[in-house]
Amino acid sequence: ITPINGIANLYAMEIDPDEATREYKERIICPFREVMPADVIASLEENLSGPCTTEMASFDRFIDFMEGDEYDVIVFDTAPTGHTIRLLELPVDWSKHIEESAKGSGQTCLGPVQTIQESKDKYDRATALLKDPQRTTFIFVMRPEDLSLYETIRASKELETIGIKSGEIIINGILPEDVCEINFFRKKYEAQQKIIKETESAIEKPKRYMFLRDNEVKGIDALKGVAEELFKGVKPKFGIKGEPPERSQPALEMPDINSLWLPGKQTKALFFTGKGGVGKTTVSCIAALYTAQKGFKTLLVTTDPAAHIGEVLDVKIGSRPVSITENLYAVMVDQEEAFREYKEGVLNDARGKYSEDMLAAMEEELNSPCTEEMAAFDKFIQYIEGRDYEVVVFDTAPTGHTLRLLDLPFDYAKQVEMMVSAAESAEVKETARSRFAEIIEILKDKNRTIFSLVLYPESTPIMESYRAMLDLKDAGIHTQLVVANMILPEEVCTNDFFRNRRRMQMRYLKEIAYKFKLPALQIPLTQDEIKGLRSLNSVLKIILYS
Repeated sequence: ITPINGIANLYAMEIDPDEATREYKERIICPFREVMPADVIASLEENLSGPCTTEMASFDRFIDFMEGDEYDVIVFDTAPTGHTIRLLELPVDWSKHIEESAKGSGQTCLGPVQTIQESKDKYDRATALLKDPQRTTFIFVMRPEDLSLYETIRASKELETIGIKSGEIIINGILPEDVCEINFFRKKYEAQQKIIKETESAIEKPKRYMFLRDNEVKGIDALKGVAEELFKGVKPKFGIKGEPPERSQPALEMPDINSLWLPGKQTKALFFTGKGGVGKTTVSCIAALYTAQKGFKTLLVTTDPAAHIGEVLDVKIGSRPVSITENLYAVMVDQEEAFREYKEGVLNDARGKYSEDMLAAMEEELNSPCTEEMAAFDKFIQYIEGRDYEVVVFDTAPTGHTLRLLDLPFDYAKQVEMMVSAAESAEVKETARSRFAEIIEILKDKNRTIFSLVLYPESTPIMESYRAMLDLKDAGIHTQLVVANMILPEEVCTNDFFRNRRRMQMRYLKEIAYKFKLPALQIPLTQDEIKGLRSLNSVLKIILYS
């Protein structure tokens, strides 16, 4: 925890999932170290080595701050919408799972119930805290865009299903009217105002408004200016005179899109990952449309709980692939449906091989929140393994959660080794091992799998993407493309406000070239929100054929 220089009473920290996991495991195992034999301790450590433990450990740390009395106010800068909701559902899911396991075999995927019974009480308290509007305020931050409004409404309703009510809405990135002089920005301003009016009528919550700046919000002075605007209604000053416009564009290596995106003899998988709000959905739709137009049967898949590929494509997307246009199909991984199918498949495979008691214990074990994550991943594997499509494009969840998803085959491969060692059938062992070994090899194969980082040229997206690239490298996966989105076209930057913003972007494009040393695909900011095939085609022509 770091005190912030120059600001009394303000402290900050970032929860490190690895460190949180180590602390969480040790807290559970420590009481047993002196009273249990080494083989029991080893078994406990194995039980706590799964991906579920990492997710729970991060949330456990989150709860510690909620329950502590060291601070008067705690502000959580949480992950983007879909994953935030999954995180908030955790205390509800885990408390129920621990309770049900205690009645049965006494086993959970986090280890024996008695070792985590205290956690159940903790999660019950967390649930009560989250549902108490006197103690917890949940604030949605959205942009004045159609897709952002859709996601905010959907996420707010989803929170209400678990008994949590959102308190406020902050609408961020509003274009100041007096700088929108030319038609390009005037149309964007009018579109934003229309969405703001729709938000005001669709969501009956208090709202705060934040204007777009001519530079990024970074540093204490900039944050103080935003605070004045949000909490005192002080309108920021715009149109500050800047330096002469910088005409030179950084020399970024142009990607060979055909080489990267088009398949050889085997199915090619394209992953697009990045910070929330950088435009991964749009970029993945553009890539899928391109490969389809080149004559390759393409499937666009979303694993994002906050997915809106259907809104971008302007077609309703479900849990079964639907045809969008010639050679292009899209599907959304429905976690609940995937969970049911996965659980049923595991139990059907086990019937006839194990006793009824063993089957009952397996079913209890499968009724855990982490099985839902594994089920979604199993679906994800099926699309990569299958030969129905020549290209599979993944519109993945934002960076942290994507990496967690990609860690699954590596983590679960270790778990499979552990689980199948106790299985009676050598065939079961070998099938499980070979399947995971194959998927790991596909993810590491640069000819079959392309990982792309989507960002816009500002400090935070660059920092997160660089960290993601290093994490992927540690897992043996090499990133091959950077997509720089929302670049201001030089010809529309006719006043100091937009010249300043473009100058900032050019500075960060230079940093991208230096830091990543990868080919970079640049996508310009468009006058209209990208929605529907016609709009996607227009952008495709600009970035690939101009």
